[in-house]
Amino acid sequence: MVGCINQGTSTDTVSKGNTVKIGSPNTIKAANFFDTNLGIFMKVSNLTLTKMDENGKIVGNMATKYEASNNDKTWKFYIDPELYWSDGKKVTPEDVKFSIEYYANKIPYAGWIKQRVESVTVIPEDNAVEIIFKEPYTRTNLEFATYNILPKHVWESIQDPINYVQADNYVGCGPYYVSNVNLDSQIVTLKKNPYWKGKQSIVDTIEVHMYKTNDTLALDLENGNLDVYYKYAGSYPYSNIQKLTDTGKYDIIQKMNVGLVFLGMNLQRQPMSDLEFRNAISYAINYEEIVKIEALGYGSAPNRGFVPPTMEFYKETPKLEYNVEKAKQLLSEAGYKDNNGNGIIETADGKDIKIIMLIRSDYIRSGELVQDYLKEVGIDVTIKSVDTSTWISLKDKYYYDLTITRTTPWGMLMHAQWGTGYFDSRRTGEGVLHNLDDPEFLKICDNILSTTDAAKMQTYAYQVQDYYSENLPGIALYWNENITPYSKKYSGWYVDPLYGIYNTDTFLNLQKAS
Repeated sequence: MVGCINQGTSTDTVSKGNTVKIGSPNTIKAANFFDTNLGIFMKVSNLTLTKMDENGKIVGNMATKYEASNNDKTWKFYIDPELYWSDGKKVTPEDVKFSIEYYANKIPYAGWIKQRVESVTVIPEDNAVEIIFKEPYTRTNLEFATYNILPKHVWESIQDPINYVQADNYVGCGPYYVSNVNLDSQIVTLKKNPYWKGKQSIVDTIEVHMYKTNDTLALDLENGNLDVYYKYAGSYPYSNIQKLTDTGKYDIIQKMNVGLVFLGMNLQRQPMSDLEFRNAISYAINYEEIVKIEALGYGSAPNRGFVPPTMEFYKETPKLEYNVEKAKQLLSEAGYKDNNGNGIIETADGKDIKIIMLIRSDYIRSGELVQDYLKEVGIDVTIKSVDTSTWISLKDKYYYDLTITRTTPWGMLMHAQWGTGYFDSRRTGEGVLHNLDDPEFLKICDNILSTTDAAKMQTYAYQVQDYYSENLPGIALYWNENITPYSKKYSGWYVDPLYGIYNTDTFLNLQKAS
């Protein structure tokens, strides 16, 4: 059971007129509630049932407390009775029930809810919602730390939410609500919820200024036009850090990332489906060089076990090793040889190994490095750079050989944790590869999802990391630190592992620095 944050000072003692300006490279495609980045900016408006605190513990948010019973098949969330929507209507458990069913039936990435949930019931006398799962589901409190709850009276008439566009006055129940989404100026504006009963903030308005180029964003920061930098699950560009701190206007928050950048493989295609091939190319990559070039030293070379040491139940698996001669030897032993002397190794049937690397613009430099590394061992790689929507479409159709992408903190924690949601073939989502249907791996995932025993959880976590180490469904390229610059004008920035500084605790506790 956990408590709610909605307690604090009265409105009488609050300063007025403060606007916090956030600079972010996270742009939105449409003024749509379910746009990925707008959904993140909604976290202080349409609250989630639970949230993650700075120590990674799941605590109450919209729910004042929660209980699990019946071997984690039954979960009960007690809704804060002091919450009101920004249009004045009271938040009810019916809103939560509606939201869960709405996500399950209308939002593609939430299809797991329909598969796993047996029923959602309102318990009026407890101001609560009871969710019963078909099988034990130990990660329920974590899953619902990411789903923004909807006002039923607004959304029940909207039948096509994915294509529904709204520019003004989204109804929210947090301390703020999204008052405007301006795609022309690339600004999302949030105003105080006039019906918020909890702790009041000195911040009246939050403006999220979205930038398509890091250069323009960096210039506005250096000129003091912004109060903080925010990139979901990402860092301020390492090459710009020194110049910004030299202005004397900003301090930085430095945190080891729970996420990572990795080389993903289409395990449905040869030769990526061959473990011996995957193992060989793991030795072809210069991890220390990638850390120096991509993270400018703000990181480290990863392990074969994929999972970074920031995660609970991390296991020390062997370090990924750069050894070109060993890579060539392993390829040769596996039957991949350059028989015609053209510099490209061949498959058993004599065809040159020419593979396509599908990447987005954010990963071009990493892609070019990996392309060079693989060329050195006789693998011909063509880079196909596409926009995000094309990348999602092509990887979901398995129209690629290799890809470079990243995991987010939430991504590492979703599903059966430890990055499993990126690989499990049963999982859907924009960023996941769902490329692994090995029964051994799926069984480990199911064991994690159904256990309530902490000792068994550690055992299964170790099994996941051993599986990654031995089978390499993905190869981590580097573990990195996230750097967040913030203006010295404010103090009280609160960082959680899921959303960084963008959370209710930050905006409710910010103070003008003395």
